[in-house]
Amino acid sequence: MATLRKGQGLRQSMAWLHTWSGLLVCWVLFLVFCGGTASYVKEEITLWMKPELHASLNEHVPATDAARRAMDFLQRQAPDAERWFITLPDDRRPTISVFWLRQPRAADAGKGNRARLESRTLDAATGNPVPGARDTRGGEFLYRLHFDLHYMPAIWARWIIGICTMFMFVAIISGVITHRRIFADFFTFRARKGQRSWLDAHNATAVLALPFHLMITYTGLVTLLFLYMPWGIQAVYNGDEKAFNAELAARAPRVKAADVTAPLAPLGPMLTQAVAHWDGTLPARIAVERPNDANAIVSLTRDAGRNLTAQPPTMVFSGTTGTLQTTLGDDPAAASATRGVMVGLHVAHFAPPLLRALLFLSGLAGCLMVATGALLWAVKTRQSHARTIAITGRTPFGLRLVESLNLGVIAGVPIAFAAYFWANRLLPTDMAHRSDMEIRAFFAAWVVVALLAQWRPTRAMWRGWLWMAAALFAGLPGLNALTTTSHLGVTLVHGPAVVAGFDLTVLALGIGFGAAAWMLGRPHGMRRTSGAARAAGGVGEMS
Repeated sequence: MATLRKGQGLRQSMAWLHTWSGLLVCWVLFLVFCGGTASYVKEEITLWMKPELHASLNEHVPATDAARRAMDFLQRQAPDAERWFITLPDDRRPTISVFWLRQPRAADAGKGNRARLESRTLDAATGNPVPGARDTRGGEFLYRLHFDLHYMPAIWARWIIGICTMFMFVAIISGVITHRRIFADFFTFRARKGQRSWLDAHNATAVLALPFHLMITYTGLVTLLFLYMPWGIQAVYNGDEKAFNAELAARAPRVKAADVTAPLAPLGPMLTQAVAHWDGTLPARIAVERPNDANAIVSLTRDAGRNLTAQPPTMVFSGTTGTLQTTLGDDPAAASATRGVMVGLHVAHFAPPLLRALLFLSGLAGCLMVATGALLWAVKTRQSHARTIAITGRTPFGLRLVESLNLGVIAGVPIAFAAYFWANRLLPTDMAHRSDMEIRAFFAAWVVVALLAQWRPTRAMWRGWLWMAAALFAGLPGLNALTTTSHLGVTLVHGPAVVAGFDLTVLALGIGFGAAAWMLGRPHGMRRTSGAARAAGGVGEMS
């Protein structure tokens, strides 16, 4: 922690803590903020990435009919599965998502075969798989990326994200303390002033969404609270984490198969009873444990609607008789309810469209806050070493490393996002492992930018990659028009509005990246003063 030196006040001592707690993890945080921001519209991203579903966006199918059709499909497709999962359509998802878990046969169990989770997307009106629907992870990949980091064990990734989030929380608190005129500086921006301009930009983006930054950081830690602090679970539940998680999340208990075949009871009466119990609120998810077995149970989870909590209640029925066995989560304990609200605030499933748009903009402000903070450090450090660099012609290793990481991450991550969307439209729809290939396109694009950034983190390289990001994002509406029939010329007039909103958003992002590239290329941005104009890898002077 920062220490108070003689003659140094609290505010001055916090400056060191703010700088280093932010810098050391800023590149991971930038990725987390980008993925987290996209998570607010992950359903909309998924719909854009599945153009085969666009024709069904304006259809409305009652949840009870959709549930019955999903059950009929699973009965035909996977009658011997261990579990069924059904996600019903809502105002953001027009289709039914079904999953089932199938255990390997006894003869194959000892050959290293594992249980397989299979899925389908069903047309809510017919209950049949959507014809020609492309295999894609859509927005779900970006959501998982911001806390699972994809190419590593999830437990490692969540520890890394938790540590970085704690650094972020410390950086926010120390930043509020150290910036004496933080709110006054929010209304001040001095262009073309080098370090001063980057500081003004950092202050503005930080203060613009300060309540959001505090909320999202704190609640992010709360979502994985029991991973970081498991001692209470170990003491009370004797280390039985499964029992704790089942009680915490209001899930039905796991049951063993009776190995006696028994037909499932009709779903309709269970739905009617659940809807009446929830005062007219429909279920959002259905889970069937041990379908077609004498021990089968059916769980109905209420639609959270506009409730803040991320832990809606569940009703559990006997799968063979249809009688109610138990209700879970109707009256949670204070601690559990508090955590449910904290998690709910973080994921924001309750947010209506306008609030979700505001959260999305706040997330973009967070991305800019992290990016400008990293660039500010590089600008300031290069200016302090300007004389030495001018004499020796060498950039200190630490400074060059930060400049390379800044370019590789701040320019590379947006390009990777755009490459992911381009791959969705360009890859053949019937390609094997298609969703994996989209994800590989994401990381391949990022690796190319990151490697070239290590070679020459210069102003020209910054400008080139920013123009690339601008072209990729701004070109997405055109690519959509060439590959589908739901382009802006149609969607702006006839809908669906979700697809038009995606196209307009990426077009705005492309214009923003183009403006940044243009400002870097302006003649006054090329002059050098005392060797400092190449600060932050050539981004030393803000236009």
